[in-house]
Amino acid sequence: MRAARWLALGGLLALAGPLDGRLVGPEEAGFGECDRFFYAGTPPAGLEAAAHLKVCQRFGGAERFATLYSGRARAPVFSAFRAPARPPAARAEPRWLVEPQIDDPTSTLGELTDEADAISSVNSLGSKQALSTDYVDPDYQRGQLYPFSLSSDFREATFALTNAVPMSPSFQERWYTNLRSLMERALTPQCGNGEDLYLIAGAVPSDRRLQDRVTIPAFVWLAACCAVPGGGWAMGFVQHTRDGDIIEDVMVKELEKLLPSNPQLFQDNCGETEQDTERMKKILEVVNQVQDEERTVLSKEDTRPLSSMTSEGSALLPPEAPEERRSFLGRLMGFITTPVIRLFQLLYYVAVGILKNIIYFLWFVTKQVINGIESCLYRLGSATISYFLAIGEELASIPWKVLKVMVKIIRAVLRILCCLLKAVCRILGIPVRVLVDVATFPMHTIGAVPIVCKDIAVGLGGTISLLFDTAFGTMGGVFQVIFSICKKIGYRVTFDNSGEL
Repeated sequence: MRAARWLALGGLLALAGPLDGRLVGPEEAGFGECDRFFYAGTPPAGLEAAAHLKVCQRFGGAERFATLYSGRARAPVFSAFRAPARPPAARAEPRWLVEPQIDDPTSTLGELTDEADAISSVNSLGSKQALSTDYVDPDYQRGQLYPFSLSSDFREATFALTNAVPMSPSFQERWYTNLRSLMERALTPQCGNGEDLYLIAGAVPSDRRLQDRVTIPAFVWLAACCAVPGGGWAMGFVQHTRDGDIIEDVMVKELEKLLPSNPQLFQDNCGETEQDTERMKKILEVVNQVQDEERTVLSKEDTRPLSSMTSEGSALLPPEAPEERRSFLGRLMGFITTPVIRLFQLLYYVAVGILKNIIYFLWFVTKQVINGIESCLYRLGSATISYFLAIGEELASIPWKVLKVMVKIIRAVLRILCCLLKAVCRILGIPVRVLVDVATFPMHTIGAVPIVCKDIAVGLGGTISLLFDTAFGTMGGVFQVIFSICKKIGYRVTFDNSGEL
């Protein structure tokens, strides 16, 4: 019955129409026609990077959700969608598809394609995106960021590898259960039946990779924005992939601080000034109930696996997980055969573990031997090359050294010659100066005679002039004395004669 239902769904899926996944170019603003999945038509700011690709997921001729994909991590950064409450649709067939234009921008395939069909037509398939072969690991499954259980119509659109990250089966079941509970009991009822509800689900990568290709998330998150006028709100939810961690409620601003590059998820923080705190309190009450239910489930893990939860929670898993209740006979047979099956499983795991350890040990020994041989050969080659290089350098430096020695010898000879020439010049310079002085002595003597005669004549003229000046001065003084005496005598005679009269 299960296979028949899947075949019927496959036929309906084939008639539904093509699944288009348009790769939005970096020159286009936002996500093109998929901007309607974001509050106020504005995608988150701060999460885009050079290695991120914007994908507008389409199905049946209409846009279904938007995805920001990391080609470096081969995993989605986030998926944005709107999930109003509608009657549940039939379960989707898990046809996992790839986006051809991510690996081959020149591909003419404008829609999501089956991986088997893309191998022959897409160049470098898997160079930037995950493939089904990356999830061949019993510890991880393809976990959808936009779960098919939250999709109101055309659930097949969510089965894209660009919408999946590695999740353990138990974590995937708990995450889907928590999302469904929050949507049905809190988010949708408190936002006008979900007509104005905007959702963004994302994953923060860790330092671990699946098959050394797909990045395993450290935690997943959900941001919800209710845009009801006068009664809106915004909430965030985080769940770490570690065992035992339960879902946490955070404010959107606190969630943004936990994400790389501290982005802005909603424009104006989803109308922060007009948010309804009463509705947020009601949502938090439901969140506390969901957390208590998850703690109860985790406390029972020692007695039963998570797959034995209520059918309500298991219905959220993809169709590859069990979905139908067992009959009484089936449960009885399972109860009887379970110990035997568990024993065989234990023996199988022990044998596989031993074999794997033996293979790992042999591989480790072989690798060490090969590394040792490679190291020895490398050292030997390096020493040989260094030896020949040193010899070559020495041989190449011999002409240069000989030339330097010859240059030094020539410089020394030239210095000796210069010193000899200087000594000869100094020796020859002494008599030449003496002869020149002797030859020039008469000329200097004859040239000095007129000057000496001139000086003698000037001296004699000065002496004669001095004598004449002395004689004439003496005679003038005598005549002056005589004249003065005569003058005094004549004055007295004149005076006496006048008295007589």
